[in-house]
Amino acid sequence: MSEVAALPGLRLRALTKRFGTFTAAEDIDLDIRRGEFLTLLGPSGSGKTTLLMMIAGFLDITSGDILLDGASIAGMPPEKRNFGMVFQGYALFPHMTVRQNIAYPLDVRRRPRAEIDRRVDEMLELVQLRDFGHRLPRQLSGGQQQRVALARALCFAPPVLLLDEPLGALDKKLRIEVQDQLKDIHRRVGTTFIYVTHDQEEALSMSDRIVIMQNGRIEQVGTPQELYQRPRTAFAASFLGKSNFLTRDGTLHALRPEKIEIAPKGQGQGPNMVSGTIRAITYFGSILKYDVAVPGMDEIEVDVDAWRGGAAMAEGAEVDLSWSDTAAVPLERD
Repeated sequence: MSEVAALPGLRLRALTKRFGTFTAAEDIDLDIRRGEFLTLLGPSGSGKTTLLMMIAGFLDITSGDILLDGASIAGMPPEKRNFGMVFQGYALFPHMTVRQNIAYPLDVRRRPRAEIDRRVDEMLELVQLRDFGHRLPRQLSGGQQQRVALARALCFAPPVLLLDEPLGALDKKLRIEVQDQLKDIHRRVGTTFIYVTHDQEEALSMSDRIVIMQNGRIEQVGTPQELYQRPRTAFAASFLGKSNFLTRDGTLHALRPEKIEIAPKGQGQGPNMVSGTIRAITYFGSILKYDVAVPGMDEIEVDVDAWRGGAAMAEGAEVDLSWSDTAAVPLERD
């Protein structure tokens, strides 16, 4: 294997963006592997879209570097980077058919007509819209329009596909359906996906790795399982999933609600146990959420599978809460 081939597909080095005195992204170091699905996750203002726009070339960087296959692209205009881009608003041409929209990037690159037709057919098959090529965007559902935008962005085989909140305009049920389709498409094409979202469930269900961002900086990077099971900071523990926070021996710990056992008062067992009173119960179908008031502590949330029969406990009941020694994860200071 050559030295270049062994490098990560995309490398960000000390990447910083300032708007006057405001720093939108600061000192970002990140290696993005070829073919991975990487998600930039964070609240509004965390810097995730700014970072994506710098990678795309739509924002000039203040300092730092971006390397593709070992070569700097920091000063290269967007069209020269040859990256695909998918936005929340689809940005389809309303007067063009689905086929014409998908073919557009190949038309502007002056590819032979036979190649364009073949590639458009492949893309329509990939996004499961084979019989929709003659339709206009207004004749499609939101999910179908998003798949056309995805096909257009992939048709010229870009090395990297950038996706900025692409499912934000869809309702929850449709969003889940398109998530599954997007994961399947990623597996089939093998292109590097860099995906921006503030939705935790999207990030957990779709990503090979997640980059949690806060205030223009990277908070933590890891697989969904690593970040959920072993968050390093209180922000990471609270933003990706839900956590209770406990202080033990002067160190803050995160304790996930589903790792707590709840039992009637006097029946709890375990190395760590507290007692309290159920303040509220919320039913989510498969999950029962108990909010338990514990004297001298913040209210503790406990999540229980509904089929386990926990519904027998009522609001106002006194209960014991217990958890294992490994369930509470020690955190670094934010």
